[in-house]
Amino acid sequence: MHHFSYRDGVLHAEDVSLAELAVDLDTPFYCYSTATLTRHFQVLKKAFAGLDIMICYAMKANSNQAVIKTLADLGAGMDVVSEGELRRALAAGVPARRIVFSGVGKTAAEMSLALREGIACFNVESEPELELLSTIAQRLGETANISIRVNPDVDAKTHVKITTGKSDNKFGISMTRAREVYARASKLAGIRITGVDMHIGSQITTLEPYQQAYRILGGLVEELRADGHPITHVDIGGGLGVPYRGTNDVPPHPDEYAALVLDTLGHLNCKFVMEPGRMIAGNAGILVSRVIHVKDTGEKRFIIVDAAMNDLIRPTLYDAYHEIIPVSEARNATLNSLADIVGPVCESGDYLAQNRPLPQLEPGDLISVMTAGAYGAVQACTYNSRLLVPEVLVNGPHYAIIRPRQTYDDLIGLDRLASWQH
Repeated sequence: MHHFSYRDGVLHAEDVSLAELAVDLDTPFYCYSTATLTRHFQVLKKAFAGLDIMICYAMKANSNQAVIKTLADLGAGMDVVSEGELRRALAAGVPARRIVFSGVGKTAAEMSLALREGIACFNVESEPELELLSTIAQRLGETANISIRVNPDVDAKTHVKITTGKSDNKFGISMTRAREVYARASKLAGIRITGVDMHIGSQITTLEPYQQAYRILGGLVEELRADGHPITHVDIGGGLGVPYRGTNDVPPHPDEYAALVLDTLGHLNCKFVMEPGRMIAGNAGILVSRVIHVKDTGEKRFIIVDAAMNDLIRPTLYDAYHEIIPVSEARNATLNSLADIVGPVCESGDYLAQNRPLPQLEPGDLISVMTAGAYGAVQACTYNSRLLVPEVLVNGPHYAIIRPRQTYDDLIGLDRLASWQH
């Protein structure tokens, strides 16, 4: 569910007209709904009521501080994968004790900062990382709480670029070596074993991979406890999908997911950590763009808009589908014909939709790219020297610019001439 709907013939974000926003801000821009962010978090929290769980929002999905603050105020912790994300979480007022640090390439500097701040846990991805973390912790006189990310070799049945639990993925430690690595961790100074971590992928739309992975995980926890390791928490990852294709693409409800967790892991009597990102932020955001030209080659119709692959790379990078609708309800009612929606970037891969049945859009029309709140703005870049677009947060009848549009002075000012060029 989301809070974007037609009112009086115009698409609104909660109580704010997107047509009026486009006048105030120009296009393109991202728009996020506070009500949707709130609802998604609360539905998930309610599903796991009765379990000792810390819901750590995966900031890689959308790391705008206003989004982080919205969720932190609801009680969310944060899952971070870089120093930048850690600093963003801290700047938004998230207590370090509610932050877990994931990611395969943590540097000594990142570890040092996280140790000094006193984060809840490091999700350790490799043996070299474990050894380095021990060295850094000893140097600082700190103790690092760790869980080790184990790779169950389970196919999440998702896109190849966002699956993380197969044996040929870069993430985690093989199940066959997990007990050996935990034995090594127990002997390292500055290391305190507290949990086990597993994350099998993103945009997962069926519970079967979770069931398979969690049964393996539960067995491992029992083995580790038998080996004498004090496993007090289990990190079950995130990855539950969102309905990019509306009612034709509905993933399991959080209630079903929670029931599965209880069935497969409830007997462990431990604390749970989970790291949802997309399922909270995905449907809470849209990308609004304006039609520049309509080009008909005789073989294909192209709708050229002012948003491009540098603003939303998911269709190009992941072959992702985003529903696209006109901001004008009257325009949405026109007969559909096949078209591509493309941007101004000089790449054939610059498209938001291909061979899509679309209304009869005309230059000046506004469109909304739906379900763009996750992995949209965070993956944007300035390719072709295009400016990063603004982000807006709506709350009922109010809106705030939570990231202003970049200026050309900002963009060009990042460069420096060489000393001999002055």
